[in-house]
Amino acid sequence: MSSGLLGWKVECACDPDRQGLMDMPSDRPHPMLTRRAFSVTLLGAMAVPFVARAFAQTPSDIRSRIANMSQLHAIMVQRGEDIIVAEAPRGPGLDRVANIKSCSKSIIGLLTGNAIAQGAIPSVDATIGEIAPSIIPADATPGVEDLTIEDLVTLRAGLEGTSGRNYGAWVNSDNWVSFALRRPMVATPGGRMIYSTGTTHILGAVLAVATGKSLLAQARDVLGQPLGIEIPAWTQDPQGYYFGGNQMAMTPRGMLRIATLIRDQGRFDGDQIIPADWIDQSTQAHTRSPYSGLAYGYGWFLSRSGFIIARGYGGQIIAAHPEKNLAVAITSDPTSPARSGGYFGQLMDLLEGPVLSLA
Repeated sequence: MSSGLLGWKVECACDPDRQGLMDMPSDRPHPMLTRRAFSVTLLGAMAVPFVARAFAQTPSDIRSRIANMSQLHAIMVQRGEDIIVAEAPRGPGLDRVANIKSCSKSIIGLLTGNAIAQGAIPSVDATIGEIAPSIIPADATPGVEDLTIEDLVTLRAGLEGTSGRNYGAWVNSDNWVSFALRRPMVATPGGRMIYSTGTTHILGAVLAVATGKSLLAQARDVLGQPLGIEIPAWTQDPQGYYFGGNQMAMTPRGMLRIATLIRDQGRFDGDQIIPADWIDQSTQAHTRSPYSGLAYGYGWFLSRSGFIIARGYGGQIIAAHPEKNLAVAITSDPTSPARSGGYFGQLMDLLEGPVLSLA
């Protein structure tokens, strides 16, 4: 199912380490970014100036490396205040929105920290039953009311995933939140990581109920306006909740601003946008991917070298390396898989090698 625009589709929300899984069939259309909305967004995105300074020409080793990466659309690297790499050898370019896929999960993590800082949610130990009992169906799996915000944001809810073979049934259900909360418990909550977009969709619904604002409104208020990022509307479920953890869109320049926000402890252009202590908590290892081996915090993957990474299907990346003062944005073909042993592995080699050497 595709709108024919930027490769947009409701794709398999499987663990990005297992992106060989095929898309599940769906015969019901979902609201997508319309052509008119896209045009407005594009114009808005192009009108927003980028605050970082342009700098030197892209180093030849990076240019030659990306020339052979046929899935890569764009890459930007910022060191300090200087943009030292800005290449778009393929795709729509640096100033048009791209589907960031599951990088959205990391954005949900930032919105969670803001909701706690604003007092809408008491703490990461608060439960669904305390904050948003209205989203729990009568026939929910016993114990879901005790799932905490931390269980959700670290993908340790213990519920059977909505990825892979369950994905089609999930996005074709008449209530995505209820469907996810009816999955059987296959692990102890707070235990192992189970990559499931259903889990972050539940978290998104909790945030909407707790704050009284949609995820779209929160994303625009908390990140879009302060960072000068255009965030178009994205897919909503049958109840009107915006897709929590998938299908958001940003320009590569906008993604780079998110990366600098993480790199700079939640600060941007002199303002504290996200509390520094939330960034600290988000970038501590709370669990680990059983596939890539990367540690995982509050919505962010963590590499051994010090990169903090948002990762989306196809090879979408928002990355920061605070110690080296680097911020990185990468967009790729959103319709092709990016396994850890394949294209995503190549992207990690690019980050850990030529990009890290720019510091």
